[in-house]
Amino acid sequence: MQLDFQLMLGDGQASSRLAHYALGRRRGEAVVPIAVRLHDRMEPLEATWRALEAANELSLHQSYDWCRAWAAAHDNRLLIVEGVHAGRTELLLPLEVVRHGPVRVARFLGSPFSNINTGLHTESFRSLATPPALRRAFDAARAEFARHVDLFMLENMPLSWRGREHPFSQLPAVRNQNAAYQLCLLGDLDRTLAQINAKRRRKKFRQSERRLEALGGYEHDVAQSPEAASATLSLFFRQKAMRFEAMGLPNVFRSEEVQAFFRALARMPASPHAYPLQLHSLKIATGPEAGRVVAIAGLSRKGDHVICQFGSIDEGFAPETSPGEFLFYLMIRRFCGEGVALFDFGIGDQAYKRSWCNIETVQHDLLWPTTLAGSAFARLHRTKAGAKRLIKQNPQLYAFLQRLRSGRAAHADPAVGHR
Repeated sequence: MQLDFQLMLGDGQASSRLAHYALGRRRGEAVVPIAVRLHDRMEPLEATWRALEAANELSLHQSYDWCRAWAAAHDNRLLIVEGVHAGRTELLLPLEVVRHGPVRVARFLGSPFSNINTGLHTESFRSLATPPALRRAFDAARAEFARHVDLFMLENMPLSWRGREHPFSQLPAVRNQNAAYQLCLLGDLDRTLAQINAKRRRKKFRQSERRLEALGGYEHDVAQSPEAASATLSLFFRQKAMRFEAMGLPNVFRSEEVQAFFRALARMPASPHAYPLQLHSLKIATGPEAGRVVAIAGLSRKGDHVICQFGSIDEGFAPETSPGEFLFYLMIRRFCGEGVALFDFGIGDQAYKRSWCNIETVQHDLLWPTTLAGSAFARLHRTKAGAKRLIKQNPQLYAFLQRLRSGRAAHADPAVGHR
């Protein structure tokens, strides 16, 4: 598929429909054209895609392997947006089209389990298509995009990430009700913990360590084979199901498609500085409980950025040991010596994340409708996001609603959230 028209950016007028869609900015009197092509298959783009995703600051959630695993597990129509200038791909947006009633919504592949989305773009794309020019170009192209989708809803995008403004920062957006939380790793554990109340953190670790030693000691295990990863994932799904049931919440990991997605990620080849999913676990070392897995975390790494995708604990094991928090300490200590600069606890405001993190990254949902139906859906999304944000800004109201959902104020390790 390819959009079949040309946009002359500068006077905001669309000229005759030709073979390319020009978006960019004037350099003097010249227009910088970008041909926009829409694809419904990933495979022809693989080499280009992998080259583009290599930039360190771009999200691993738009990587080829991550998107391929999601697409293989789900039966949604793909809409891969490619922007090409002078024969070179400058932009790639890996999207899928999902229906909300009659409304066709284009979202990032894997959006329900993405912690941060950036899309893929080159450094030169920033100058080829500045934010104001990009917005004008997209607005002028609305009718052409409407042939394929009613609304582009690009969720969980930081308008500023790692010190850089995103090229999409001036497109219509609403602040997401959830932020993401990160901890800067400074090369060694002492310097890292000094950012976040080191004395209290070490004291809590020593207390948990003594309690674990009294119960048989512990091992920090990383699954090294597909079989081990599969077994750890199966246990995670069971532990998480029990957690959700106890809290009266829907199990977001229940469906076969979601489980197949994570199993595919765990099977993919890994390198020391890049892996879609690595399974960490905390096990009891000796005694009657030897081998018992009391905490699990699923981590993804791209370059110097590690994201915790999910975590669980054994609800029946001594809660006073805080196994989830303890596992986080062990993982962060390890990554301090492995070239990681940012440990990401992911999206969602929870007390344990705030206690660990020194960065709060505001997320936005970009909402760009192409039809009246898309505009109505965008307004509904804005209203819902605003209401959720107001609720979460009121601690008493939020806590009350959480108790209503769970039916009781459950005691649980704070290191385990909805993921």
